[in-house]
Amino acid sequence: MAEPQVRKGRKGGFDLLLAGAVVFFLLAVVFAAAPMINAGPSTVAGLLLLVGLAGVACLGLFVLRGSSDTPSETQPSAELIVDALSEPAAIAAPDGRVQAANAAWKSTIGLGARLPKSGASAASLFAALTAARRGEASRATIKIGGTEHETLVSPLGPRRFLVRLTGPGAGALALPSAAMEVLSAFTGAMPPPPKVLDAFAAASPFGAALLEGEDPFEATIVEANPALKAVAGGGEKGQTFGELIDPASRVDAAQKLAAGAGAGAPVEVRLAYDPTRIAHLYLSKSDGRWVAYLVDVSEQKQIELQLAQSQKMQAIGQLAGGVAHDFNNLLTAIFMQLDVLATRHPVGDPSYEGLNEIKQTSTRAADLVRKLLAFSRKQTVQREILDLGELISEFEVLLRRVLYEDVKLTTDYGRNLPQVRADRGQLETAVMNLAVNARDSVRAHGGGCVNIRTARVTQEQAQGFGYPTAQGDQAMIEVSDDGPGIPPQVLDKIFDPFFTTKPVGEGTGLGLATVYGIVKQSDGWIAVESKPGEGAAFRIFLPVHVPVAGVAPAPVPQAPKRPVARDLSGAGRILFVEDEDAVRGVAAKLLRARGYEVIEAASGEEALALAETHAGTIDLMISDVVMPGMQGPDLLKQARGYLGAAPVMFISGYAESEFSDLLEGETNVSFLPKPIDIKTLAERVKQELQKAA
Repeated sequence: MAEPQVRKGRKGGFDLLLAGAVVFFLLAVVFAAAPMINAGPSTVAGLLLLVGLAGVACLGLFVLRGSSDTPSETQPSAELIVDALSEPAAIAAPDGRVQAANAAWKSTIGLGARLPKSGASAASLFAALTAARRGEASRATIKIGGTEHETLVSPLGPRRFLVRLTGPGAGALALPSAAMEVLSAFTGAMPPPPKVLDAFAAASPFGAALLEGEDPFEATIVEANPALKAVAGGGEKGQTFGELIDPASRVDAAQKLAAGAGAGAPVEVRLAYDPTRIAHLYLSKSDGRWVAYLVDVSEQKQIELQLAQSQKMQAIGQLAGGVAHDFNNLLTAIFMQLDVLATRHPVGDPSYEGLNEIKQTSTRAADLVRKLLAFSRKQTVQREILDLGELISEFEVLLRRVLYEDVKLTTDYGRNLPQVRADRGQLETAVMNLAVNARDSVRAHGGGCVNIRTARVTQEQAQGFGYPTAQGDQAMIEVSDDGPGIPPQVLDKIFDPFFTTKPVGEGTGLGLATVYGIVKQSDGWIAVESKPGEGAAFRIFLPVHVPVAGVAPAPVPQAPKRPVARDLSGAGRILFVEDEDAVRGVAAKLLRARGYEVIEAASGEEALALAETHAGTIDLMISDVVMPGMQGPDLLKQARGYLGAAPVMFISGYAESEFSDLLEGETNVSFLPKPIDIKTLAERVKQELQKAA
């Protein structure tokens, strides 16, 4: 075998050196003793020197002889184990230098003194050596002489690594039992479990703890950083870690961990000291010990919930606005058909009562649509400058009639009340809905009190009252009651449309949704505060109107008074643009019956072509705002050259503010909200034509 020959050669070489050392050592002793021998051993000093030299000579020979015994004779070394392996193997240093290799390695790889240090092999080998430093075996691909070799890198003591070829033709991967026993002494030692938190975890701003035990929630805390107490309200040494987690949340988190969650991903938990606080739990295990990290994400979750609620309300608003637009078209057609039938069935006709019932029901449907539009913030608004105290004072008279005798109404007007710029009717509707809700709440529990308070509040006060993004002074209207309050589980749903806690038949669920839409359309904010058994308080915040110095306030638009027994007939050419056939057909028919010439268009593109054909002869254009293809404002801008100074009237169920910015620079433009009846339409047509005359 090759192994004994190698060892014999090494032993013979060592003996030759030992013989030379003994000879020179003895000569040194003789030369040192020569002066004493010549002087003779008659003196005590000479005698002691000779004895000392003899002792040194004996000790030197003993040491030199002992050094000739090689360790390999008593305990096999790693180099010998490498020689015993059948597959190519070598021992490498951290820098890739080959310290020893067996014959199979030399025949396969060559006599290179280093492993590859460049190219793709270097990256793969570096990663494997890094893993080996952590006590892990790892695979790497090295390329030598144009050939790629799969290798297995294992730790082999301090700063030494065993590299074995594992690819095809490299030999069997199994090691001899004797070699495995010896190598286990080098590779079997794994990193010990952590005893203390590292410096990063100890100084981190989030909670960190070292746990002892197999189950992290039953494990005890060995060490915790100071931030854990601030995050979880506890974390003393010896405390069970699970006590920091809310029991229900702890069960849920344990199930997620059992299902495989938590490996690098957070598990969401609620904290025991305050279940409203939410944290992300990260766990890492090492030999019976856990390192746990708790990151408080309560504010983040609150922002996420607010964003989700805002997105939900926006989506519902868009849906409600679209539905309301279609309903307005249908109701407009119904009202106009009722006008046609009313001329055929006057009072006294057997069909008159039925037609009247249909009209009343349609009016209620129109009111429902207006509420949907208010919620979706697409209701037509007419803003004006309002004195907050005066508004509520005048409205208080009506409110006292709405509230029942067993409900007391109190008002509290603050000082220095500001002005606001809003739609009077909408604001009154919002306060009315809140007061009626408060009335129903207190009456359900035997009566009580409803209080309306107005005040000017500073930015800090508004933020304390529930308006977190307030900027500057705000006008506040508060409607509160002393009823049972709002249950916490429904508090985040009260502004959703059609959500109500009232019995079937006693509420539509649109009251608070309408208030929400009105406030948002007025550039305001609404907040609610309620505790079970302590009543509820709704607060409306509106920006304070500050008049610009030197600019006179704009005149408040006054609704035209409807004349009595007015002649609604007239003359003129009208271009009527409406994509809804039922509305366009009936309206055109009724306008023709009153003496007008009506040109119908079912789209903006068709209307533009007709305007070009009849350029200079159109007296009035009536157009819907929202249509497939070309929209109403776009039609006006392109057709204005053909219309000249003719007035334009838009009809739509959407708010005027939705398209008023698109009409910048346009004059002689008016707006009529849907649903409309023929009488209202005929009045407005005659007014617009008379103004243009």
